[in-house]
Amino acid sequence: MLEEDISKLKIEKSGKLVKPRNIKKRLVIGGGLLILLVSGVLYFSGIIAPSIIVDVTTISYIYPSQTISMLNASGYIVAQRKAAVASKVTGRLVSLMVEEGSKIRQGQVIARLENEDVTASRDQVKANLNTSRAALEQAKVERDDALREYTRFKRLVAGGYIAQSQFDTSDARYRRAIAAVAAAEAAISAGSAALQGAGVAIGYTLIRAPFDAVVLTKNADIGDIVTPIGAAANAKAAVVTIADMNSLEVEVDVSETNIASIKVGQPCDIQLDALPNVRFQGEVHAIVPTVDRSKATVLVKVRFLDKDSRMLPDMSAKVSFLLRKLAPEELKPRLAALQSTVLHRGDRSFVFLVQGDHVKESSITVGKKIGDMLEIISGLNPGDRVVLKPLNEMKDGVKIKIAEK
Repeated sequence: MLEEDISKLKIEKSGKLVKPRNIKKRLVIGGGLLILLVSGVLYFSGIIAPSIIVDVTTISYIYPSQTISMLNASGYIVAQRKAAVASKVTGRLVSLMVEEGSKIRQGQVIARLENEDVTASRDQVKANLNTSRAALEQAKVERDDALREYTRFKRLVAGGYIAQSQFDTSDARYRRAIAAVAAAEAAISAGSAALQGAGVAIGYTLIRAPFDAVVLTKNADIGDIVTPIGAAANAKAAVVTIADMNSLEVEVDVSETNIASIKVGQPCDIQLDALPNVRFQGEVHAIVPTVDRSKATVLVKVRFLDKDSRMLPDMSAKVSFLLRKLAPEELKPRLAALQSTVLHRGDRSFVFLVQGDHVKESSITVGKKIGDMLEIISGLNPGDRVVLKPLNEMKDGVKIKIAEK
């Protein structure tokens, strides 16, 4: 009985048991399949697509003159009329009326030297001249009196009323009076010349502008000894250096192999490094007939057709020698992009605009062709970057990486 009861306590197997190792394996496989599925969805949706390496270019303004330029050269602005203003006499500087940047007119007094000595000399000459004038008046009175006596005695001697000797005395006196007047007049002329010379000497102590100009540098200060020779250790030869801003030209060196293509009057486009957003029109003014053997270049002077108050001597400049004169509508810059960056689909033009690490298909309105560029009327702004290549792999929203240069 007891054995039968124990046998009834056995558990019957209804199926195979699942081992823990098999469960773990199935979880790993399932997780991997899930990851592959999610990755595939994200890839085809473009979320985790690999970045495409692209070359980009920047949208900027260009000038139509760039397409008709035959030769470029670099140089500097140079004032064709420039002077180091000095005094003709030696003296101490007691007044300086200008400073750097001052605009001066021709004949304007810009500095003054001490002039007490020459002023005193002028006053003395002036006093001597007044004395000579008084002597002339006295000589004229004496002459007139001698003339009256001479005339009276001439009538009397003709009538036999006086002796000839009396008339001869009167005649001699009259002649002496005439000579005295002439001497007095000569003394006045000499005095006037001396006074004029004294005035010139005073004028030498006033340093004047030789032409309309702008002061570039101040070379002396009040108290300095100014001399035209400047041999002394503390002496200054020039007071200021000035330049005529209306005489500014660009001087550039052109290779002697290219000089044959340059001619006087040829139109030019000038760009100053200090004013990169402005272009100035010019023309060839002169070709200096001398070759610099060390550089194998010829100096060419280009004259500005339009001036700007911001132009200064010694500014760096770039000159483009043009094939023809620009039309009025070609003087303004135009927003442009390389033609190879613009795609067309029907009547629609578009580019792939770089926005962060993605691109956006952006519609644009284009205008005229400018060389290998295309005018952009609307749709882009200066500084925007667009894809240059590879365009065949681009589509809206594609992730990109800009190629390093």
